[in-house]
Amino acid sequence: MPLHMEDLQYLRPEMVLVIVAVLAAILDLAMPKQISRHILGWFTLAGIILATLFTGMQFDLEKPVALLDQSYRVDDFSILFKLFFLGATGLIVLMSIGTVKREEIPQLGEFYYLFLPATLGAIIMASSGDLITMFIGLELLSITSYILVGMRKNHLRSNEGAFKYLVLGGISSAFVLYGMSFLYGMTGSTSLDMINAGLQQVLNNYGALTYVSFFLMFLGFGFKLSAAPFHNWAPDVYQGAPTPVTTFLAVVSKAAGLAILFRIAYSVFFGLGSLQVQHLSNDVFKALAVLAAVTMIVGNFSALKQRNMKRLLALSGVANAGYLLVPIATKFSAFHYSNFSELFYYLIAYLLMTIGAFAVFMAVGESTNSEETRAFAGLYYRAPFTAAAMTVLLVSLAGFPITGGFFGKLYIIMGTLQLQNYWLAAIMIGTSVASFYYYFGIIRQMYMRTSDVPGQVVVRVPLGITIWLTTIATFWMGLFPQQILQGIEQVFSLSADLFIR
Repeated sequence: MPLHMEDLQYLRPEMVLVIVAVLAAILDLAMPKQISRHILGWFTLAGIILATLFTGMQFDLEKPVALLDQSYRVDDFSILFKLFFLGATGLIVLMSIGTVKREEIPQLGEFYYLFLPATLGAIIMASSGDLITMFIGLELLSITSYILVGMRKNHLRSNEGAFKYLVLGGISSAFVLYGMSFLYGMTGSTSLDMINAGLQQVLNNYGALTYVSFFLMFLGFGFKLSAAPFHNWAPDVYQGAPTPVTTFLAVVSKAAGLAILFRIAYSVFFGLGSLQVQHLSNDVFKALAVLAAVTMIVGNFSALKQRNMKRLLALSGVANAGYLLVPIATKFSAFHYSNFSELFYYLIAYLLMTIGAFAVFMAVGESTNSEETRAFAGLYYRAPFTAAAMTVLLVSLAGFPITGGFFGKLYIIMGTLQLQNYWLAAIMIGTSVASFYYYFGIIRQMYMRTSDVPGQVVVRVPLGITIWLTTIATFWMGLFPQQILQGIEQVFSLSADLFIR
């Protein structure tokens, strides 16, 4: 099915990102060197805001729009994730303006507008109804991320992190593509809608090969999510990358991986199996549950011994990947079908907590020139309001009442208990309690330790706006959790968005 001119109205957010990225590249080349490239940061932010407005207008659609024979979909699932990606990238660009130095990143203009194609790749992944389109989005996000990680050319750790990320990322993409090729070989289609129906017909003959295809993609997506045991790259890459890029990997890249995993798990493998084929669908979701459990345990207990703040937040992201995998692994049922709303609620809370924590880290790191947790020593006495904001963000990450992080974990645990997955709920509760140690260790530094660095912590205006937007929103999510959850449930449609009949 060809793409007609009238179909372009549904692609306005994507077109805005492409146009703004091209214009920013031309401006970067045309502007004299003495003009600050932070102007391109504001230009990039303006493009993101415009794309967000166009995305919000898509909620007025009466039914999902399928372009190019279901290859690209504009449905409520993709719209919610588009808003998530654009909002997260907008906050990351905002906190970078005026804080990132040209001495650290020579190509400062490129640094800003490269976030646009990376975000576009994430959007394509969330909107894809076809394996080929999905892989194109995955590679657009991945390749742009490799470049962003290596933007600090004169920094040895950045070069090391970019090289590791490139090699391991390429291998993981190969696993994903190999798994997808088996699905195509068995069903003769790359459309998610057709693959599930095709597998139902050939499953008795190709049951083992279906398992192989899943586990190959399982390995690749595990890397993208930094889920254990595929997470070893994350601390090194997060430490070497510029802090805004680290934040982007921790939030946008991880969320894109969750979006694509959610679509494939429920559009392709949900409901597969028979008495002859050992209920393949149940095995798929059991494997996801084991992955979630291992990720929660490894992420939290590895973070206990960390003293470098970026590595600690990297391992915190690993642990949170485990929490976010739980709603996917628990499956829809007649008794519980709010998995997506639980996932997306906690994903919003994770966005706010993580971006806010990295923004405070940027402010502290600029004043102390240190990435260690001891750089937060005495922060309450040097910047009391910044310390208060960080406290809210940290207690939310730990899952302490009454914050967005607390209710996000609570809803996921309640859903897990409702489906009688008691062992998975117990692991989630136990690892959340263990995380108190390293989160409250930072709080102890801020309030109970004295600083070796005299003077105040200078928080630039864009960075300060980011800190307080995320802090207030985190607290607000803790005050009105049910309204947000119900709003997501009203928007999301199980049958229309995920081909489940």
